[in-house]
Amino acid sequence: MISSVSRASRVPTILRPVRLGHSVSLDDGAADPADDLPDRGEMKKRIEKQQERITEIQNRLYGEGKQALLVILQGRDTCGKDSTIRRVFGAVNPEGSEVTSFKTPTELELRHDFLWRIHQRVPPHGIIGVFNRSHYEDVLIVRVRELVPAAVWRKRFDLINDFERMLSENRVTILKFFLHISREEQATRLRERLEDPEKNWKFRAGDLAERSRWDEYTTAYVDMLRKCSTPWAPWYVVPANKKLGRDYLISDVVLRTLQSMRPRLPQADKDVLAYRGKI
Repeated sequence: MISSVSRASRVPTILRPVRLGHSVSLDDGAADPADDLPDRGEMKKRIEKQQERITEIQNRLYGEGKQALLVILQGRDTCGKDSTIRRVFGAVNPEGSEVTSFKTPTELELRHDFLWRIHQRVPPHGIIGVFNRSHYEDVLIVRVRELVPAAVWRKRFDLINDFERMLSENRVTILKFFLHISREEQATRLRERLEDPEKNWKFRAGDLAERSRWDEYTTAYVDMLRKCSTPWAPWYVVPANKKLGRDYLISDVVLRTLQSMRPRLPQADKDVLAYRGKI
């Protein structure tokens, strides 16, 4: 049973990574933002400044070409992965970024190990890569739907940790965000999706089938967070009932991480600098 903790103490203004081996609360209250977040007007101003700084540092990351940032987004249907990508990364130079949405594996992908298709989409040095869903589906949906035996998916936690450690040692910095919404908020968003002509094409009857497995997914998410939030690839639980607060918190972590990477633009060759004043 997941214990209940006060909202403000559970969700600080600055997100903290999940500690490896420690359980987390994924009750409905944890999906609401903390009371100490800035007001909407202030958050909008801060997000704008965060995006300016993210874009500036991305330019240096691209020019340097010696390290990469991989951002992984997971969450239930309607949690806002697509809109998070648009609002947090929409201002960055497309030339220096890549977004990958992982769908149901193809026949060819199923004939390989479960990480084969993932490795091909890892961002090269100089790039910010964003995964909309990821290799974690192979310890989530396959577990809940019993697509593979438990003896298979249980081994994947260690395989994922080793894989991400290898990426980290190859100078790929990894951030993982679980966008946490409440059961009531998901119902509201599903209704809006179904009723809005601009969104109802996204609605699938399968969304309701997945919703009926809410508790099973909660157990799977808790295990994923507890077993795979490592020092080299931390998980952050993002209260995502309020979209602006979600974007503000994620932008903050992304910016602080990019700043810690300290990318530097390369110096121009002397032959290039010799053209100064001659054009």
